[in-house]
Amino acid sequence: MGAALGEWVGVAIALVSSCLGGSAAAITRYLAGNTDPITLAILRCGIGFCCVLPAALLLKARWPQRADWAAVAALGFAFFGVFFVLYNIAMSYTTAARASLALATLPLHTMMVVGALLGIEPLTKRKSIGVCVAVLGVIAALATGLSAAPPGAWRGELIMTGAVLCMAFYNVWSRPFIRRSSALGFLTLGMGTGAAALILVGSLTGSVTALGQFGTPQWIAGLYLGVAGGALAFILWVLALERASPTRVANTMTVNPVAAALRATQLVGEPITPNLVVGLVAVFAAYGSQRRRSKIRSRDDFREVVS
Repeated sequence: MGAALGEWVGVAIALVSSCLGGSAAAITRYLAGNTDPITLAILRCGIGFCCVLPAALLLKARWPQRADWAAVAALGFAFFGVFFVLYNIAMSYTTAARASLALATLPLHTMMVVGALLGIEPLTKRKSIGVCVAVLGVIAALATGLSAAPPGAWRGELIMTGAVLCMAFYNVWSRPFIRRSSALGFLTLGMGTGAAALILVGSLTGSVTALGQFGTPQWIAGLYLGVAGGALAFILWVLALERASPTRVANTMTVNPVAAALRATQLVGEPITPNLVVGLVAVFAAYGSQRRRSKIRSRDDFREVVS
């Protein structure tokens, strides 16, 4: 019972994180016309790190063991560096809602990495069916709405799908390091590595000079991107990974397109199209089905233990 409760607490935390991530997608789309992908990543991860580090020091977070430093740093570079640069590039080609729908394939990537490649989490029939329904809904929604999408939108969605693979590995490989240290300590070291790499590349390429052209609205959006879409969303995400399985945490990404679409409608006037609704219905149906089956299985397991 305690383990099952902890698992669903982790899922609830991940849902909040995914909602923040969806709103950050709309902010990213809003800023994409004023700056480049590296600068956007510096804003999100750099400001996020400036918030996370004091929190880790104040709360006396347990840091990763010295033997884990290289692996945690590598994960941080892959996620906060590589993933977010690709994420921002994808946002420059397509709408926030369509990019977030592509991001909703994260459960499939996580399931494939976890179940098929690493064998950390069992690849069950019900998980496979639920994730496949969600992904097929995403593919159908993107394909049917391609004519109304921006020119070259398919490039953004393809880049986003590839970027999600980085996040899937991060989800899968993070949990043991978090357990040996703490969620906040793990996040701080990884985010710091990614932010440092981004700032170095941005300095060498001149990307950071774009910040000098920001006006007040852009800085407000950038601060929100770093604080809410960066620090808070990432803290909640690693807390969720600490409590729930990678696939269940990844399944919450299905709410990301909802938050992205609602916020993008307000910020950049992106319409909520029927094909988007079809994709959202598919991912929610798949997630709800898995949730009900998991509850039934938990009750059955509990009865077996009691008897």
